[in-house]
Amino acid sequence: MTDSPRAFGLSLPEYPWEAMAPYRRTAAGHPDGVVDLSIGTPVDPTPLVIQDALAAAADAPGYPTTHGTRVLREAIAGWYERRRGVAGLDPDQVMPTVGSKELVAWLPLLLGLRPGDVVVRPTVAYPTYDIGARIAGADHVAADDLEELSDDVRSRVRLVWVNSPGNPTGIVRSADSLRRLVDQARSVGAVVASDECYAELGWGDWDVERGGTPVPSVLDPAVSGGDPSLLLSAYSLSKQSNLAGYRAAFLAGDPALMADLVNSRKHAGMIVPAPVQAAMRAALDDDAHVTAQKALYRARRERLLPALEAFGLVVEHSEAGLYLWCRPSSEAGSGTWESVARFADLGIVVGPGVFYGEAGSGYVRVSLTASDERIEAAARRLGQAGA
Repeated sequence: MTDSPRAFGLSLPEYPWEAMAPYRRTAAGHPDGVVDLSIGTPVDPTPLVIQDALAAAADAPGYPTTHGTRVLREAIAGWYERRRGVAGLDPDQVMPTVGSKELVAWLPLLLGLRPGDVVVRPTVAYPTYDIGARIAGADHVAADDLEELSDDVRSRVRLVWVNSPGNPTGIVRSADSLRRLVDQARSVGAVVASDECYAELGWGDWDVERGGTPVPSVLDPAVSGGDPSLLLSAYSLSKQSNLAGYRAAFLAGDPALMADLVNSRKHAGMIVPAPVQAAMRAALDDDAHVTAQKALYRARRERLLPALEAFGLVVEHSEAGLYLWCRPSSEAGSGTWESVARFADLGIVVGPGVFYGEAGSGYVRVSLTASDERIEAAARRLGQAGA
């Protein structure tokens, strides 16, 4: 017998959003109701063209394929060419996934990373990048450029996550910036996995509908040099098509890596349901609903941003995506949790910047994913408090 019980589990940290419970309770007490601008879950209806496709495919008695149907993979390849500037993608180079968070969390393990290997993620980043490294037993470090790392760490890098447009900051990396990171990663034999889930939601210079430049993909020839080796592009339909409840995403890139990932996922039973695959195809073939949904978010952003500034906040970056990355002005300086509390007193729930790494300290993330009526309520309260 041993003196102590055997430990089970991965010993992962507590899910960070649990810390928001007291602030949610405060916000819920507002007489005009709570405005939840925290997690960023879509609230607008799923487009009917997608719902109809899901219903039409509801009779699905057999097992779906892990790699996805040929027609879905052709639709994904066509979308990359039409919307992302990536031509000639072979349908064998793409695969649907059960949402993008599942992919982020399990990719290091599926790529065969082990203790001693290093996963690099952005300095301010979605916490699941670190969780994925921990699941594989690998080390994780924060850096936006591999030159920031010591020679020892850089030599052990096996996976580099890039997130452009970024969550939570909304930063967009140019094609030149992405190409530099790709060259650095390839020099040490590391895979670059690019999380591009907000690519259709560019603002300002990146707003295509207003004459801006499309957000570049890691598979864009200007970045990849026309070679997909060691490159993976991940995308989710949750944001552009209000499909968070469908868990509909996909991966594209290096054909050798893709073949191995498909095989591993077959063994693990990681399969997108057949009706969801049909719905994904419908979503990818219809650009009109994407433009319409983006217009809603644009209007909400244009209403909320000046209200946040009137409340004494500075909005940094936020060039794309569904969030505004804010910190108090020097005159009204306070930490992350003080800002979260100030919002909660107004009945508004926001995301603490500290959830996204040490560099997020002092910031809050404000989501655009609320109804027009709730966005208006938040803007009104912020403006009154600022005045």
